[in-house]
Amino acid sequence: MPAALVFAGALALTGCASGGGDTAATGEESCSSISAQVRDISNGVQNNLAAPSSLEGLQDYLGEASERTDALIEEAGDSDALIDALGGFQTALNEVSTYADGLAEVPSEEDPSAMTIEQDPDELASEQAALQEASAAVAASCDTDSDSDE
Repeated sequence: MPAALVFAGALALTGCASGGGDTAATGEESCSSISAQVRDISNGVQNNLAAPSSLEGLQDYLGEASERTDALIEEAGDSDALIDALGGFQTALNEVSTYADGLAEVPSEEDPSAMTIEQDPDELASEQAALQEASAAVAASCDTDSDSDE
């Protein structure tokens, strides 16, 4: 019986110790997690934009990326810097979507029976750079928030 009480006490103590963490650390972890997810979204969009399989597939992917970003904005809590940076990232996604709306499928030069998506390399690079900058701004907002907490 005493061993059971010691074990139960240890479990209760462990539960209490892990339950009341540092909220600043939790906020930083959340910001880091959101930043990592934004980086993943950005990379996925850039990859899909560079080599889209179809216009419909690209637009679907961009729609999903926008929905994921909306969810991250909801998850951001009360961090104004993070919310602003996520808003900037969402704006960059909207601009990519507008760019993608102007793309056209044309017959491939190698195989006229196959379709390819014609893109302006300079405009593509510009859209990708804007997305990278917006993603970096989200990461930087996490650094700004952690500096202001100290």
